[in-house]
Amino acid sequence: MLFNFASIFLYQLSSKVIVYLILQTFSYMCNKFHFFIFPVFYLVIYHVLLVMLGWSYWQTIFTPVGTVPKQFRLSAADLERFEQAEGLEAHQQILEQIARNLPALTRTPIGPRYCEKCVHIKPDRCHHCSVCGVCVTKMDHHCPWVNNCVGFKNYKFFILFLGYAFIYCIFVAFTSLPYFIQFWKVPNEVSGTGRFHVLFLFFVSIMFSISLVSLWGYHIYLVLHNRSTLEAFRAPIFRSGPDKDGFNLGKYNNFVEVFGDRKSHWLLPIFTSLGDGIIYKSCHLATPIVASTPTTIYSSMETSSPLATAHTLSSHNPDPQHTTEIAVNMGDGVTFPQRHMDEDEDSLLGVRSQRWMEEGGAENTRLENNPYHVVNLDPLVQTA
Repeated sequence: MLFNFASIFLYQLSSKVIVYLILQTFSYMCNKFHFFIFPVFYLVIYHVLLVMLGWSYWQTIFTPVGTVPKQFRLSAADLERFEQAEGLEAHQQILEQIARNLPALTRTPIGPRYCEKCVHIKPDRCHHCSVCGVCVTKMDHHCPWVNNCVGFKNYKFFILFLGYAFIYCIFVAFTSLPYFIQFWKVPNEVSGTGRFHVLFLFFVSIMFSISLVSLWGYHIYLVLHNRSTLEAFRAPIFRSGPDKDGFNLGKYNNFVEVFGDRKSHWLLPIFTSLGDGIIYKSCHLATPIVASTPTTIYSSMETSSPLATAHTLSSHNPDPQHTTEIAVNMGDGVTFPQRHMDEDEDSLLGVRSQRWMEEGGAENTRLENNPYHVVNLDPLVQTA
């Protein structure tokens, strides 16, 4: 009887001791997890973000900007012929002949895009940077924060830099938030300069994250629509007219064009962009757009009779000198006739001549198969 009582007592005591030890061990592990595991976890995440941020920033700064190939540069003979030519029309005719065999879809309202400083035809989406002193392929903008042009070669790195910088600031803000709250609840517990460090760290990280998320979100929008910052403010001009969505291939294809087709490399600052920065896919045709029926074009640079300067272009033999005079399509599918105005050099007499293409009018000035006719306002102006 006494033996049974002793065994029961020892069993209950041992079970309580075991439960107590388990609870103490669990409490100890929780304290260790809070004071040891969390800081280690924070440090690992912090340094991973810091390394990716620094890597992206390095790539954005030190990646050489994309330059224009030599095939777009004017040869010595072409340059001499271009410099000796007189008049805008002669210059444009020479540029049209040079750009005929080049893969360029975009142009200016009067002809091919030409850089006088670099002496070459500009490829599509290429612009001259006055800071770098060169033409940059798919130039987005010149960023003073990275002291480099953001273009085709480093656009992916720039976007990753903005993304990692934003995540880094958000991480710093959230990890310092408990100490920020503790500072306001128990002011005396955080003393010395430490409280100012916490306040400064929290507010600076919040302010930078707000600035970065707006800039990062804007560039993500540009990537999904396949536009650069310059193209967002000024739409590229094709032969059919300005079109801000001329290079839009769909959101996924636009994203892949910048980040590449290997998903495992999307978040790494490694160059994976598709293409060469010179040729881009577009919804516009690569060949000059010429009407299927003969089109009568009037040159606004001539001073002779409008009827004598009329040129008929066929779809098989276009004249590059006058293809730029075709009515401009503003990108919405509506084609408007062009208005031509010439000013004489005789500014002392104040004489100005105008030629206007408008519908209707006298039958003797109407050209065959042409809906427009030319009205000469010189006699009216000189009489007035």
